[in-house]
Amino acid sequence: MTEENPQGPQLFNMVKKRRIAIPKIRIPGGGKFKYLIIAIAVVVFAYNLLFVYVQPNEFGIKVVRLGISRGVQQEVYTAGLNLVIPGMQQMYRLPRDVQVLELTDYPRTAADQARKDRVAHIQTSDGFFVDVDVSILYRIVDPYLVFTKIGPGTLFEDNGIIPKAEPALKETLGKLTTEDFYNSPLRVKKAQEARDLLNAELSSKGIEVEQVLVRYFRYSPEIQKNIEEKKLKDQLVFTNQAAARAAKEEAQLKKIVQEGKVSVDVEMEQGRAYVTRKIAEKDLYRRTKIAEADLLVKLAEAEKVRLKNDALKGVGSERMVGLKMADVYKGLDLVVLPSDGQSGVNPLDLDNALKLFDVRKGGAQ
Repeated sequence: MTEENPQGPQLFNMVKKRRIAIPKIRIPGGGKFKYLIIAIAVVVFAYNLLFVYVQPNEFGIKVVRLGISRGVQQEVYTAGLNLVIPGMQQMYRLPRDVQVLELTDYPRTAADQARKDRVAHIQTSDGFFVDVDVSILYRIVDPYLVFTKIGPGTLFEDNGIIPKAEPALKETLGKLTTEDFYNSPLRVKKAQEARDLLNAELSSKGIEVEQVLVRYFRYSPEIQKNIEEKKLKDQLVFTNQAAARAAKEEAQLKKIVQEGKVSVDVEMEQGRAYVTRKIAEKDLYRRTKIAEADLLVKLAEAEKVRLKNDALKGVGSERMVGLKMADVYKGLDLVVLPSDGQSGVNPLDLDNALKLFDVRKGGAQ
């Protein structure tokens, strides 16, 4: 038998009789501050209940459930506060910035905010299958059409872009062969065709596709290995062909350069010969003209002498000699000569002066 504790009932009665005392909180300022807090709480509650904030990167679509104009309103609400009456109206928001759909089996390689779906599995025109990682960039251009034809929330992804993406890629990229996927310009062209096809399907629903970007593609390991080996062989052939063309072009270039040098040397020699010839012609012309000028000067001097001699032989030459002799006499200050006899000198007797100096008549000496 167990021994009872006499203090047990007493302890139970003490706990049962004790009441829990809740401390009273006193608000400073009395009743006015209490009413202010209540008013603020009412305003915050009414704000959250009656107003909906549409962010700058969102569209707002209002649905009226009770009232005269019930249904989806065509007015599109932009950024700001909008009044919504609870129970009668409801505001749905749709994104207005660029959206990204990533089709990939490697979510870590995709954008963080992008919607991710399985990789596009496409059969090429020659019967092989390839997995293609694709990024589709699109935006909502008419939220009313999106809301009425597809639905609210993220239905524009689930019922809009995702069901149309892979069929469009299969229709366009499926026209490529296995090797065509390595042809970048052709691959980009088919991606643009996929974009146009998606726009033809989704533009009537208010969605516009801006870009379809093929990021990566993978074949099965065996096909991938065969393709890579074939591509390496093709690249080696192309490399050898390019090297042969480069060697041919280099030889042609050397030939052209050599011919150019020879042509330059020939032209330079012709130029130097031309300069030498012109210099010789210049010297010949100069010497010829100098000789002609010297001849003319000598002829003129001879003619001068001849004319002078002819003048001395003419009438009055004796008088000219006498005048010259008179000029000679001008230089003498005093001359004492006998004036009479056989050797006498009379300056005034010209005939005697002529005989003295042995000057013959007619100008001969």
